[in-house]
Amino acid sequence: MQMNDTRVIKANTSEVWAAILNPEVLKDCIPGCTEISGSPADGFEATVTQKVGPVKATFKGAVTLSEMVENESLKISGEGKGGPAGFAKGGAVVRMESIPEGTQLTYEVEASVGGKLAQLGSRIIDGFAKKMADEFFNRFQAAVEGPTTEDEAVAETDESGDAETKKGWFKRLIS
Repeated sequence: MQMNDTRVIKANTSEVWAAILNPEVLKDCIPGCTEISGSPADGFEATVTQKVGPVKATFKGAVTLSEMVENESLKISGEGKGGPAGFAKGGAVVRMESIPEGTQLTYEVEASVGGKLAQLGSRIIDGFAKKMADEFFNRFQAAVEGPTTEDEAVAETDESGDAETKKGWFKRLIS
């Protein structure tokens, strides 16, 4: 299964780059992720619990980052084993380009499954994979740039009493 998409994130490329390498951001953005450890240089180990159709499984796996060009691109590869449910493996090539609105993030994802999961059929698996990718990048975008609607963009009051527009938690962390 393959898919690709492009998003505009209202942050500069160095902020987007820092976020995509941060294990806490990844943990919050990966749907069903209960723990993640490691580093960009050594790779990450993660535990993710997901329900795909009638099959619920906890996957333990490894994610490696390679072909990293700072603030421009990287390749993410991962494989997880879900016990009797089977396995999932895949990867993504992520590219970042600075644009006037912030950063244009383009990704190409390739994924495959085996075991009981593969028996569910490609329509269910493809729909689930697309949903997971969309959810990850929606969460990632929100973590970096903050709320996307005016209703969510309530003003926060800082220590001096001045109101400021609410930012994504990662952006607040590095500001």
